Amino acid sequence: MKYALVIFETYESRHRIRTDRAAHRAAYETWIGKIAAAGRLISGDALDTGSAPATTVRKTTEAAPATVTDGPAHHGEETLGGWFVIDVADREEAVELAKGLGTLETIEVRPVLEGA
Repeated sequence: MKYALVIFETYESRHRIRTDRAAHRAAYETWIGKIAAAGRLISGDALDTGSAPATTVRKTTEAAPATVTDGPAHHGEETLGGWFVIDVADREEAVELAKGLGTLETIEVRPVLEGA
């Protein structure tokens, strides 16, 4: 089964990234390296959350034009930082892999809708 590990940065993780990017990156790369070495990693990308703000395009009705605003779609402590798609036996294995991240991000584990 394919699952998305959706990574959200927190205030604390952003602070640690700014103060010691190399250590943060090493912990992150060790974690995803283990997943890849186990043959579970399908794909993934990190988002550039530091150099430019997100732009949100929102359409509320079919008849209305879309609105465009600077900033994330959802405001709060956590910011979408990236995702990985993994291929595992079940949800429990996906959760166990997510729990192995050694940094302070939040990970949302979601099944991938295949064939969509």
